[in-house]
Amino acid sequence: MSIGFINGQFIEINQAVIPIEERGHQFGDGVYEFVKVYNSVPFLLEEHINRLEKSAAGIDIKLPYSLGEIKAIVIESIKKSGLKDAEVYFQATRGIAPRNHAFPDVSSSFTLTVKPSRKVPKQSYEEGIDTILLEDERWGRCHIKSLNLLPNILAKHQAAKGGNFEAILVKDGYVTEGTSSNVFVVKNGVLYTTPLTSNILAGITREAILKLAESANVVSIEKKFTPEFLSEADEAFISSTSVEILPIRAVNQQLIGNGKPGETTKTLHNLLCKLRDGSFASFE
Repeated sequence: MSIGFINGQFIEINQAVIPIEERGHQFGDGVYEFVKVYNSVPFLLEEHINRLEKSAAGIDIKLPYSLGEIKAIVIESIKKSGLKDAEVYFQATRGIAPRNHAFPDVSSSFTLTVKPSRKVPKQSYEEGIDTILLEDERWGRCHIKSLNLLPNILAKHQAAKGGNFEAILVKDGYVTEGTSSNVFVVKNGVLYTTPLTSNILAGITREAILKLAESANVVSIEKKFTPEFLSEADEAFISSTSVEILPIRAVNQQLIGNGKPGETTKTLHNLLCKLRDGSFASFE
C-alpha cells in the first residue's frame, strides 16, 4: 500500500499535513530525491541520499536527520508499505515560518512517500521514444535538485501535447539535458554526454552508466554537443531513475540513426539491469 512519512510520523498517504506557511509549499524552498525499489531493495539509495545532502547544502538547508537516519527511514517505509516494486519520494524543506523572502531560523521539515512503481511501456524500450528540442529556460543552478520545477513542467507538457515523451533542452547552442533526464549520444562507437556543470543535474543513473560503460570497454566522453551532433548520432538515449535507459527514436521528427534502439544502448541497459538486480555486483 502507499504510505507517507512526515517529521517522524508515518501517516495515511492522503492525510492533510502541510501547514499553509510551509516554505516548501509557498516558495518551493526545498530539495528532493526519487528512488526506485526493485524486489524490496532501493536502488542506489546511498547515492541518492548523498545527493540530497549536497542539494540541501547548496541552498543552506540543514537536514533534520543524519544520512544514516534517512536511510533507515526509507528502508522502514518500504517495509511498512509491503510493496516489492515501488517508488520512494522524499524531500526536505526549510520549514514553517510566516511568509517572508528572507531566510527564517526555523527547523527544516522532512517528508516521504512510498507508492507502487509506475511502469514505462515495454514498447518504448523496443521502439524508442520521440522527443523535441526546446530552449532551456531554467535557473542557473540546475545541479541542485530543488523543488522549483515549473520550467521543467511546462517543457514536459509542451512535449506531451505533441505526442513526445521528453523535451531535450538547449542552452547557448548546446544540449544540456531533458526535463527529467540526462541525454547520451553514441557516434562511431563512442558514448558522449554533457559534462557536469551548474547547467545540469548530476544524475545518479548517469554516473552509473559511465561506470558501466568503462567496465564494458565503451569509450565515453563528457563533452558539450550541439543539437546537430545529436541529430547526426548513430544512437541516442535518455537516462533517469524512473526510466533507467530509454532509446531516442527521433528528435523533432527526425530519426536518430535507423530509428531503432542501437547495440550500445541495449548493452548498457542490460548491464544496468544486472546492476539493479544484483547480478552485476561491482563497477570494477
